[in-house]
Amino acid sequence: MTLTLYNSLTRQREPFVPLEPPRVTMYCCGVTVYDYCHLGHARSYVVWDTLRRYLIWRGYQVRYVQNFTDIDDKILNRAKAEGTTMQAIADRFTQAYFEDMDRLNILRADEYTYATHTLDGIKRLIHELEQKGFAYAAAGDVYYRVHRFASYGKLSGRKLADLKVGASGRVDDPDLQKKEDPFDFALWKAAKPDEPAWESPWGAGRPGWHIECSAMVRDHLGDTIDIHMGGADLVFPHHENEIAQSEAATGKPLARYWLHNGMVNVGGEKMSKSLGNFTTIRQLLDAGLEPMALRFFILQTQYRKPMDFTDAAIASAKNGWEHLKAGLLFGHELGPQLGWPVESTSIHLSADASPYRQQFQAAMDDDINTAGALAVLFELAKTLRREKNLWVHSGQLETASAVLAQTWSELTELAAVLGLAVQPEAKPSPAGLSDAEIVALVEQRQAARRARNFAESDRIRDLLKAQGITLIDQAGGETRWHRE
Repeated sequence: MTLTLYNSLTRQREPFVPLEPPRVTMYCCGVTVYDYCHLGHARSYVVWDTLRRYLIWRGYQVRYVQNFTDIDDKILNRAKAEGTTMQAIADRFTQAYFEDMDRLNILRADEYTYATHTLDGIKRLIHELEQKGFAYAAAGDVYYRVHRFASYGKLSGRKLADLKVGASGRVDDPDLQKKEDPFDFALWKAAKPDEPAWESPWGAGRPGWHIECSAMVRDHLGDTIDIHMGGADLVFPHHENEIAQSEAATGKPLARYWLHNGMVNVGGEKMSKSLGNFTTIRQLLDAGLEPMALRFFILQTQYRKPMDFTDAAIASAKNGWEHLKAGLLFGHELGPQLGWPVESTSIHLSADASPYRQQFQAAMDDDINTAGALAVLFELAKTLRREKNLWVHSGQLETASAVLAQTWSELTELAAVLGLAVQPEAKPSPAGLSDAEIVALVEQRQAARRARNFAESDRIRDLLKAQGITLIDQAGGETRWHRE
């Protein structure tokens, strides 16, 4: 099977062929650190984390780089409002980002890069563009000559001639008089009084947003990368401008594949602060929504499609996650009773792909169809839930223990590819009985029954029951047990 991805640049699905297989380079546009991450951020980073996990599962050697925009007007405005520094705001919300993403089980990037750490690379790239005639200085600012880049608009599909319609109405642009063309964009902005600034050949100032990512990609991954990712809202102008900057400087494609996730709506309306339907990740999770239920909710929708956040949709996702979680907990809850060495169970199975693994891979190879992949997980979990129900109520299994061990390992492995995992809850009994101590008490009860000491037998049974341990007596004298 071949992995195919929808390439926003070519507007079609293409077989994924990295530049230097099995090595894969990925760059993800990160957050501007001036506020807490919202549901849109959750969707984007869950999606790209899942793609990364899947590529690793498929045997690729992935290098994943993500940036933080820590020089920006929004950060500066918040710092002024709070009477603090831009760096203090950036540090606070960078830490908040990690806290939120850790809760969603998003793997840390191989490397995080920051605009403030890339100033030399930014200035070097601007200088190259200036030398090649793609950039010009104007009263302390530096602008990119959009009309010099012949293929401008190739990612977004927008034509420069169409964009210029109505350009004369852009009277709200205070820098319009400095520009050769209304659609030229800033690479470097001159310092304003009482604002952070860095020295440059064009005077003190700070970089524009678009040039930051171009420089960070180049510095950390090279002139051309395999996959560049971000939200659909970044296609224009951010990613379009990245392409114009990088490719004008290097003469090489910036990325072979451009991937964009769809937007998040809330009750059918675009999520925005102005509409009052803005929801942060920590608001949702602190209100009691399980992190994995939120991740499950995101994965239910194919990543390029719009996703609608409603109370009903979240309730459905919570229910779906509970079913899947029950299957994932099977080995932790019943494995010790079935003689499984749960702590050493490997999630990497034999090379002989089972039908479930084949179906899972077919779904994920189809432009990362996580909804189809979840359907496979549900089939595996359904078997385990049914067998657990039989065991709890009758102490019997319909499926051989070894087969169930394989089913559970397979479910655990495939769920991990989607970043879905459970942590078994520690449920110590009041007396703190371990499994071994429970087994010893069950054996004492069996000895009492054989000696027809029913009072002692009942006492041990009641003792265990009071601590949440249910006993199931089987034909032939065997007793099964499980924790409630």
